[in-house]
Amino acid sequence: MKRLYITDLDSTLLNSNGEISPKTADIINSLISDGLYFTFATARSVYSAKPITSAIDINVPCILMNGVSIYDLSADGYIANQYIPVSASAKIVEAFRRADAECFMYRFNEGVLTCYYTEITSRVMKAFAEVRKNNYNKPYVQCSSLLEAADDMTIYYTALTDYEKLLPVKETVDGMEDADCAFYKDTYTGKWFLEVFSAKASKSNGIRFLREQYGFDEVVAFGDNLNDLPMFAQADRKIAVGNARDEVKAAADTVIGTNDEDGVAQWLRDEMSR
Repeated sequence: MKRLYITDLDSTLLNSNGEISPKTADIINSLISDGLYFTFATARSVYSAKPITSAIDINVPCILMNGVSIYDLSADGYIANQYIPVSASAKIVEAFRRADAECFMYRFNEGVLTCYYTEITSRVMKAFAEVRKNNYNKPYVQCSSLLEAADDMTIYYTALTDYEKLLPVKETVDGMEDADCAFYKDTYTGKWFLEVFSAKASKSNGIRFLREQYGFDEVVAFGDNLNDLPMFAQADRKIAVGNARDEVKAAADTVIGTNDEDGVAQWLRDEMSR
């Protein structure tokens, strides 16, 4: 049986410092060298996901931005992307405007994934951008209008702020046929992420793509947060880390050690030794 093991990153595979511990890297690389198929599914873009996971010899394409993109780390290229129709972008941008919620928009600009914004005044959003600009060289472009910048290569909108401010935007997206979203509390800041993408994009559809394209008979998924529930819906076995939200634990078949206890790696080592 060909089995894929796929994990969320933040607060699941990564510890509380946002890093892969040397112990986790050693265990998983040893298992990969013995034939384990291993990858990840994350809300992150390639700019931060690639360096953060560089200590592990990932041998299956990964799922980025909650299912928007499938990316081959070994070939350093995109395999598939799900784009947002321009008509949907107009509704999404207007919903953020009505809520007075600042957001980033991602689209491909001559093949390069680029982040666009109009004005960022909130401390949390500024910090979010600064880390990604300075640590991961993500390209940011300021523009006068997100709606004018949006085109048929747009793939993603994201905002990080208070729950109450983002809830009306989520409700608007929930009523759209050609867009979907992930809405969940950020582990690091306590604010809420709202991520908007094509209705064809999800961690669930990403797993379905990997299963069909690479012939996996079974998928085992690890997660901690609400945006991992779509991944659990497509997985054959669902595993929550000990620090996961209660909703994720309730949906899981098994609850293991926490992210700071190398829970994913320890479980994989025990599983492979049986």
